[in-house]
Amino acid sequence: MERPLVGVSMMAEADFVSAVLPLLQDNAIDVLEWSFDTFFETEEPDWLCDLLNFYAGNDRLIGHGVYYSLFEAKWTDRQEIWLEKLKKEVCKRKYNHITEHFGFMNTENYHQGIPLPVPLHPKILEIGKDRLNRLQDAVQLPVGVENLAFSFSVEEVKEQGIFLDKLIEEMEGFLILDLHNIYCQACNFGVEMQEIIGSYPLHKVKEIHLSGGSWQNSVYRKKPVRRDTHDDAIPEELFAVLPSVLSQCSNLDYVIVERLGHTINTEDLKQNFLDDFIKVKTIVEKSGCQKQNTKDWFPKKNILAKPVEDAVLYEEQVRLTKLLFNHTDPIIIQHEDFHYFNTGNWDHEMILTAQNIIKKWNPY
Repeated sequence: MERPLVGVSMMAEADFVSAVLPLLQDNAIDVLEWSFDTFFETEEPDWLCDLLNFYAGNDRLIGHGVYYSLFEAKWTDRQEIWLEKLKKEVCKRKYNHITEHFGFMNTENYHQGIPLPVPLHPKILEIGKDRLNRLQDAVQLPVGVENLAFSFSVEEVKEQGIFLDKLIEEMEGFLILDLHNIYCQACNFGVEMQEIIGSYPLHKVKEIHLSGGSWQNSVYRKKPVRRDTHDDAIPEELFAVLPSVLSQCSNLDYVIVERLGHTINTEDLKQNFLDDFIKVKTIVEKSGCQKQNTKDWFPKKNILAKPVEDAVLYEEQVRLTKLLFNHTDPIIIQHEDFHYFNTGNWDHEMILTAQNIIKKWNPY
């Protein structure tokens, strides 16, 4: 048995490359995670292509999608095109697995912003399973899903682990456990991190993410809102909980440090990033955590029927997105008539947060 591999989510910005160069030169980065769809419309520079190919050639490259929109209730040409581009990507270089985010994105500028959560409902679960099966059929690789940082209510926080477990159970999928996402939920809803972590099927966690974020001033609360912005150092609370999480994830393969590429633009910030990475790697090495001898994964050819869709849910997703984009009063949104979304239980401050995020990435 071997310990989990420790790596980074690769960014193409010059500041990020400068920051990770000492780690690359010391062979300290065991594995690279690459968000392949961020370059679907852009040609990779030669140095980046060579680096990704080097890690792929050594079975040390994992793929992380951002824009598939796993729970969008209408199957669109955009998703079909996304899968076709991904097929070409996995033919171009070898990935060990492919992952995506929980949630849906259906704004006009879907390629910017964050996925929004969906409630645990049989029809929504059916849609998510359909989309995951289509993803796995396209890549013929193990497929996983990452937990979400943003929630509208404490009920969503407490049901997400159950939802993810049900989502991946039939396809032998796995989870990314993003600890900063859980930290955001813990801060924003007053729930202990360990309680949230304990609600997840930890034996299905194959990958852990660690990152930093920021605080946003609150209108309805005394405490600010924690955001998963990937633009600061890893909080000490995550380092404190990491050893316990490592001991509970019996099938863990990878631990990934994330940081946006344009946010390491001074020497002090570069050093902080390096310190964070070394601290994570030291904790993993000292933990004694080792990958178990898991059974081999074999490609599966699914018999895919017509995509699962739901007109009511799609209308509600579009309407909700427009209400948020238009900065509709949270009280009005709470009283909006929805079949799937229980907006009456939503936190006012989280509605405002979603509005700010959507407006930031879709300004017109």
